[in-house]
Amino acid sequence: MHPTEILLSQDQIQKRVAELAAEIRRDFPNDLHLVAVLKGAFVFLSDLVRHMSGHVSLDFMALSSYAKGTTSSGEVRLLKDLDTTLDGKNVVIIEDIVDTGLTLMYLQDILRARNPRALRTACLLSKPSRRQVDAKVEYIGFAIDDRFVVGYGLDYAEQYRNLPYIAVLE
Repeated sequence: MHPTEILLSQDQIQKRVAELAAEIRRDFPNDLHLVAVLKGAFVFLSDLVRHMSGHVSLDFMALSSYAKGTTSSGEVRLLKDLDTTLDGKNVVIIEDIVDTGLTLMYLQDILRARNPRALRTACLLSKPSRRQVDAKVEYIGFAIDDRFVVGYGLDYAEQYRNLPYIAVLE
């Protein structure tokens, strides 16, 4: 399998990431704590945080959704937890892509139980046609059709994360 079509160019992505950073900062002008979901969101987080001034702290989580064939069973396992407490913090979850919403809803429930002052979610890509649950996403980079995409942190078998654009994998 190889990328066959560039869906979102590097320039399109960088422009939208800067806009998202400004939107998030408008809502949280002071203290802000970003929680990135590994591995896919690390590139998005890196570019996003460089567009933000003021105090921003970071942490990381890793989750795994068990798959049966090419579809998720909806079972989620926590592989890496946070290093810091969320108590009283303004928290924004940073996700690479939201499709069914099952993993995100699980994560939101876990983090909401840790008493943040505010909890919101930003994703680079959203696949609304795949949504199975109403996981709230306040900041969306791009809504895309149900296609398998790689690049800008997203992978196929740990390949293609390094592409500076989002491409369709056929």
